[in-house]
Amino acid sequence: MVVEEALALLLRGTEQVYSAHELRERLGASRPLRVKFGVDPTSPDLHLGHSVPLFKLRQFQDLGHQAVLVIGDFTAQIGDPTGRNAARPEASAEEVRRNAATYREQAFRILDPDRVEIVWNSTWFEKMTSREMLLLQRRATATQILQRRDFQQRWEKGEPIGLHELFYPLLQGWDSVMVRADVEIGGSDQLFNMLIGRDLQEQVKQPPQVVLTLPLLEGVDGENKMSKSLGNAIGVAEGPEEIFGKTMSISDELMGKWYPILLGNLVPPDAHPMEAKKKLAEWLVARFHGEEKAEKARMTFERVFSHREVPEEIPEFDLPGQEMPILEILLSIGAVPSKSEGRRLVTQGAVLVDGLRITDPRSTVRFTAHPLLRCGRRFFARLKPEGL
Repeated sequence: MVVEEALALLLRGTEQVYSAHELRERLGASRPLRVKFGVDPTSPDLHLGHSVPLFKLRQFQDLGHQAVLVIGDFTAQIGDPTGRNAARPEASAEEVRRNAATYREQAFRILDPDRVEIVWNSTWFEKMTSREMLLLQRRATATQILQRRDFQQRWEKGEPIGLHELFYPLLQGWDSVMVRADVEIGGSDQLFNMLIGRDLQEQVKQPPQVVLTLPLLEGVDGENKMSKSLGNAIGVAEGPEEIFGKTMSISDELMGKWYPILLGNLVPPDAHPMEAKKKLAEWLVARFHGEEKAEKARMTFERVFSHREVPEEIPEFDLPGQEMPILEILLSIGAVPSKSEGRRLVTQGAVLVDGLRITDPRSTVRFTAHPLLRCGRRFFARLKPEGL
């Protein structure tokens, strides 16, 4: 691919670039670029929001460049202040390592493992002496760091800002120095930190990295940034039917935002919204689980929701008795994560046993056979009470 074509592909879907001219020059240098993406493994799961920069990283890989995945096992224990109105809670080293293991497996659903260099930033930070840490802090001023919007807002509100939080952008920037990054990719909320990386590289006489920012993905609620804690996320490791079904639940307006971010193009103007949404859902499942499972997920969705049928494969669950409260059933088979969620679904009429809608959370189900339970739009289970 010629330089201009490669540049157009890589800039597609980005929000800000520092700078396109520098990227063009480096693409024409006839050598693989080192493209950095850093993650602090503060939770065990990746969701679609995390996948946006990973898809861009894969584009660089497909053009022959080297992905450098920086696992922030050191910085995760400090906590990125980005987008926060309070300091993040401290994470333990054991928790970070455990999360990092699942991050790698899930990231490789998108990235080519043969073109990924994985580094841990504890490798250099844990070797730093106190003197070296203080010398690193000399490379920026408090005035410069406090210009960051997150800090400005907290300062104006009189909210506390930890000294360790002010140090975080320097740590992320120093990662770029240590891996000699040519390009860094990140969400639009990471722009400040990535520009600090450019500045630090120039100070140590390295060519400053090109910075590409990508838009933040709104969650399935269409209101907030995708976040597992807000319950509006689609996990990279979720099952094919779950990914397909959750994607189909988004509004047409949100679909119009997801298309350019995830697919790199607009919704076809002549496409029916339902068909366009199915195409998006099928593409997502295919990226994480393969074409065959994507086709099957679509068929299952259409069978259940378009033709009002049940899935071909329904999991079976053994129950310890022939009579149980409905909330205990839902919890024991994993249909809901908590009794409060089960109570909400039952009250809304979203739980059916053999077609009979249960609306009282205090209900007890007495079994005479192996009934079919449906919870919400996508959860089906065949119940097998003891002795029946």
